[in-house]
Amino acid sequence: MDNIIVVAKKAIKNQSQLPFSVYSSHKEQMITNVPIIKPLLIFILSGTKQLGKSGSVECLSGSFVFLSNSPRIDMRNIPIQAEYFAVLIDFEHEDFAELPKSPAPYKKYFQGDINPVLASALCQFMEFSSIAPAQVMRLRKREILEIIYHSGYKDVCNIVEPPSLSEKVQSMISNDISCDWPVDLIASNLFMSASTLRRKLKTEGNNIQDIRNRARLGYGLHLLQTTQFHIGNIAEQCGYQSQSRFTEQFKLLFGMTPREIRKTKMLD
Repeated sequence: MDNIIVVAKKAIKNQSQLPFSVYSSHKEQMITNVPIIKPLLIFILSGTKQLGKSGSVECLSGSFVFLSNSPRIDMRNIPIQAEYFAVLIDFEHEDFAELPKSPAPYKKYFQGDINPVLASALCQFMEFSSIAPAQVMRLRKREILEIIYHSGYKDVCNIVEPPSLSEKVQSMISNDISCDWPVDLIASNLFMSASTLRRKLKTEGNNIQDIRNRARLGYGLHLLQTTQFHIGNIAEQCGYQSQSRFTEQFKLLFGMTPREIRKTKMLD
């Protein structure tokens, strides 16, 4: 896996706007309620990832885990020796359109080993990302799905669950965090009245303010994992005028403060 890590580090060093993300840490991260807005493929290249409140799903170095869109999941990122290191690629629902559908029920996740073909495809995907146009990278993304399918995971499409209304709203907000997203605008984009939107969200146990907060804090978590921006700057980008308020809400949702997340990424 070391050669893939080298390729990933080179790619993120040379460019910031990439169709994949790298999450790494030198100390353990225990993060609760992580939102998965889109189907998410995670390649664990060093260390171990545990999923679920009790860590019942364990993903070792040299493996991948594919997560369905889900409002929240608990994660532990555990360094082994040097660090925890993972490459993340999210997918749109239409990326799965050309794959054969399985009659099996929806899956919340599935796991597998990073075989040589998949490892090579991942390296090429990251290398191409700095020079290829977006349309080409969309095709390379779908190629990774094809490789997973032909590696024996015939029900790869079964992690693509139709999004709930709450997930649609959260995805909308996440696509433009800088927007204030008043209720009327969200409702208009979903072709319904504001009162209907509120009522339907209530039946799912949600409301606009909570979804808006989760989307903004989720973006903050992503920035903490992938950039060196000052925490105050991240708070501002997430729509918080007060860094202390951002920290308070972040800790409440994720179980760690922004500073604690940052410390896990530093060597002693």
